[in-house]
This record gives sequence, structure tokens and C-alpha cells, in this order.
Amino acid sequence: MKPSSIPGGVKMNSSQTELIQDWHKNGQCPKGTIPIRREQQDEHPRGRGVKWIPRRTQLNQSINDDNHNEFATVDIEGGIFYGGRAMLNVWNPVVYNKGDFSIAQIWVTAGPDKEVNTVEAGWKVDYPDRKTRLFIFWTGDGYKSKGCYNLECPGFVQVNHKFALGSPIKPVSRYSAQQFEIGITIYKRKRNWWLHVQDQILGYWPGSIFHYLASTATKIVWGGEVYNTNPNGHHTRTQMGSGHFGNEGYGKASYFRNIEYMDNYSGKFKDVQVRSLRAYATRPFCYNVEVANNTVGGFRTHFYFGGPGYSTLCAV
Repeated sequence: MKPSSIPGGVKMNSSQTELIQDWHKNGQCPKGTIPIRREQQDEHPRGRGVKWIPRRTQLNQSINDDNHNEFATVDIEGGIFYGGRAMLNVWNPVVYNKGDFSIAQIWVTAGPDKEVNTVEAGWKVDYPDRKTRLFIFWTGDGYKSKGCYNLECPGFVQVNHKFALGSPIKPVSRYSAQQFEIGITIYKRKRNWWLHVQDQILGYWPGSIFHYLASTATKIVWGGEVYNTNPNGHHTRTQMGSGHFGNEGYGKASYFRNIEYMDNYSGKFKDVQVRSLRAYATRPFCYNVEVANNTVGGFRTHFYFGGPGYSTLCAV
């Protein structure tokens, strides 16, 4: 099954490095089937959804009840959106403590804070596994009980037999060395929210599992998130992005580039204008975000983000 039509410009640059998943060493699933990864019992110790200890995100920061989630993001809000996309720089940040995680992702959301609907996709590193993994997430009730990661509950319908959600991805970028990316696109066709990774259709979230996203999105967010367990009474050393601040720039800081949105049902993706982006960092001395104002190297609208976590300036 494929969407009835695909927006113009969804296909990514064919010169990109192919996304590699380790499980392919043991073969691939035949057409007509999908790979389903067996989740480990202690996975997502502070995860979301069915196995979830409640957490709040930047999407509803006004009711942030535990002060553990750290963000370095940009967003657009207040319009009617039918999709969002970007190229995500892929790293393997160090996650130091049990319960911590480090994420780079796209959020597509609608609804009031306490009932927010969201579909999310990107890469994630957990403790103690510390591998960079492709992941998706959704919630239909403000991160309370409706929703989950990957295929852990009914919701996302996978149609691709090549990708295993939750599996490690390679290669990853290294400091002052070659950089690697994945392209993620989320867009609406009819009632469904479709997900593309690189130029592959992975599947869709049915509109029927949502109330607010059953129509359109009202906010799109791009960026990083860290769960900070405050070990020993100080800020975690868990890294975001590359583990370096956004102002270090290309090859050193992690980035999102070619940030785009779709604002009408029939339409094409458009570049987000820099003046329309709202940058947000929970604690800029721990993790920050730097929106770039140049378009050299085909980066178009882009930003750098991340940081090392605990330091003399980032203590609590």
C-alpha cells in the first residue's frame, strides 16, 4: 500500500549514503512482511506511551512537572500544516546515566497542551545500550496513556519490509570528519500521516487514532531532547547532538538542514524562512541552538544544536 499521491520534492538526493541497519547482515524480510524488533524488558526506562513514566515536552512546557527534559529546538506555530521534513545529521552522543536518553527528531503536532496529538520521528540513544537507533513515536492524549514508540502498540502501520524500527543505524558522524545524514519526511494524504525515511515509504499513522491531528497540524518542531536524571544532585553529562554547542558549526555541532513545511493539502514542501523560526533552549549553558543565516553548500534553512551537558556553567 502506498499513499494515493506523493508531494513534489519528497524524493531525497540519490547521492546520500545509504542507511544501514545491522540486522541486514542476517538477511531481510520478504515482500509482504515487515520486520518487528523484539523490545528489551528494560528498554525506555523513562519512555513514553504504554510503558511510560509521565514526562512533558517543549510542546507543553507550561505544565512541565518534573524539570527533567532538556530541549534545543526550533519551531513554527500558528498556521495550518500538512507536513514537515528535514535532513538530520546523525551522531552517537554519549548517554551516561540509567534513565537518560538523547534524541534528534521532528515533531508534528496539534491540540492543546494537556491533550496534544503528535507524530515524531528521528534517531535516539538510550542507556546502557548507547547505540543510535531509528525511532518513531506518537501520542493522542498529551503523553498520558495513548501512544508508544515504534510498533510497541497498535497505531503506526508499517508497509516497508526493509526497515526495522528501533534498530541501530550506521554510519554516524564523527567530530571534524565525514558527516552523515538521514532524510525524514512526515506529510498528510487523505486522513493518514505518512512517514518517509530517505526515499523509502515506511508507513503511516491513521487519522482515526487522533482527534486533533485527524485534520491538520498547527505546530512543527525540529531539534534535540535529553532526559536529565540529575545524577548526584547535578545536571547529567549526557550529550545532545554531537556533544558540542551549536556555535561550533559544521563538522563539530549536529545540525538539521533543508527545513521545510507543507501548508496546503495539494501542495509542495516549502523552505521555512529563518525569520519564521522560533528558537528555544531550556538551558543554553547545557545545550544550545544556533539558527544559521547563510545558505552555502545547499543547506538552505538550517540550524546547529547540542551540547555536553554538565559543566561549571551547567550545574543544576
